[in-house]
Amino acid sequence: MKPNFTKYPDGLVPVIIQDANTRAVLMLGYMNDVAWEKTQNEDVITFYSRSKQRLWTKGETSGNYLIKKQILLDCDHDCILILAEPQGAVCHTGSDTCFGESNCGNFLKQLEKIIEDRKLQRDSNSYTATLYAKGTSKIAQKVGEEAVELIIEAMQSNDEQFLNEAADLLFHYLVLLHQRNKNLEDVIKILHYRHSKTK
Repeated sequence: MKPNFTKYPDGLVPVIIQDANTRAVLMLGYMNDVAWEKTQNEDVITFYSRSKQRLWTKGETSGNYLIKKQILLDCDHDCILILAEPQGAVCHTGSDTCFGESNCGNFLKQLEKIIEDRKLQRDSNSYTATLYAKGTSKIAQKVGEEAVELIIEAMQSNDEQFLNEAADLLFHYLVLLHQRNKNLEDVIKILHYRHSKTK
């Protein structure tokens, strides 16, 4: 399956780039058949620049590459949607998107990336890294302690303290998931499956 480049006189098909995690629309570009093939074969996204009149890999000078995650074609094969992970600001102005929007829609995804980085780096100055150094049983114990503290706060009338304990539990739960080499998306898939079975 490939785009219908012959549908446009200049052979350029519009490409919508969407953040694979937050689903924010990041930018609009164009591809010719050569840019399409290059993007198919590489991890980063290459466009055809109408202003430069040449192939242009996003991030080739700034380092703010777009890492390709999934490519979709519309029903007529005359528009491309690419889900990507931006490696920095997308717009040349320094903005997250070319539409002036902030791209921080899914903070939990960002938090999971930070947690995974701490797991790999093992920095002794990092609280998260010290948790990983203690192993699965200690992390699981910490999740249990945070759950008890949340239950206690649920019986009180202090909303701020209740939410703080809820945040503590969620954070340590994510740490435990990553200790088992799993993530929140794995849990969400199970919840989606269970929901679909109840319909």
